[in-house]
Amino acid sequence: MLLIFGFGYSGRAIAKAANRSGIEIWATSREVSSIAPEPGVTVIPFEMAEIAIRNARHIVATAAPGEAGDPVLAGYAAQIAAAPDLEWIGYLSTTGVYGNRDGGWVDEDSVPAPQSARAERRVQAEAAWRAYDGQKAVDIFRLAGIYGPGRSMFDDLRVGTARRVVKSGHLFGRIHRDDIATGVLAAMRQNPRPGTRIFNFADDVPAASADVVVEAARLLGVPPPAPVDYAQAAAKMSPMALSFWAENRRVANQKTKAALGIAWKYPSYREGLRGILAEEAQQAGAQQ
Repeated sequence: MLLIFGFGYSGRAIAKAANRSGIEIWATSREVSSIAPEPGVTVIPFEMAEIAIRNARHIVATAAPGEAGDPVLAGYAAQIAAAPDLEWIGYLSTTGVYGNRDGGWVDEDSVPAPQSARAERRVQAEAAWRAYDGQKAVDIFRLAGIYGPGRSMFDDLRVGTARRVVKSGHLFGRIHRDDIATGVLAAMRQNPRPGTRIFNFADDVPAASADVVVEAARLLGVPPPAPVDYAQAAAKMSPMALSFWAENRRVANQKTKAALGIAWKYPSYREGLRGILAEEAQQAGAQQ
């Protein structure tokens, strides 16, 4: 049985992919009553996860740590350590742990260098999950910017909030929601021995934010917003947005793909954007 802590955007994608493989899935949520049902998934309140932990063979934790630390470990560290059938733990972290590299490359062996409190909490959460690797396999997935249906530049363009910010030499990494699910399940199926592995879930083409805006507008058949220099745009950015733009790195993924024996379905934002439109069209046709 697979237990997913956090039935949000990535957790739901992992559950769907696991369900197609015939895996029994339980997932936790702090707002069960507002969660749309997912066939083949038993969703339970976070506060009732102890029984599921006792029966889990695999656990995936998707929740971000807060100032008090990782919420799953805060509630269930002892139960996870004592789980009799648990063999594998997957933790969704972030490539933000690498910090700013002035456009340079990082790979799975690069030492984290967090430059924000948020990223530092991620490093601490990774270390807390690694504490289980003497008895269980622990895979840490460092995710680039997550996008997919319902969370893409198309949505911003449609509501008129897209901004084409230009900052010379500045690149972002991305990972499509479905590629996250593919990678997580590939790692889980390998049934690795106790120990920790690090994986970078980032697409093959780090790209400027403005390039994604232009391509999304082209696919929608609408004019892209006018370019705005970063210095001008920064005056209206939130502190979180500013922290993202303060860091510039390219994330290598070759070791990850080789170890898992996979290739991304969406190796760049171009394929990813086209895939989102195709999925939207399919859903619209099914509703007619």
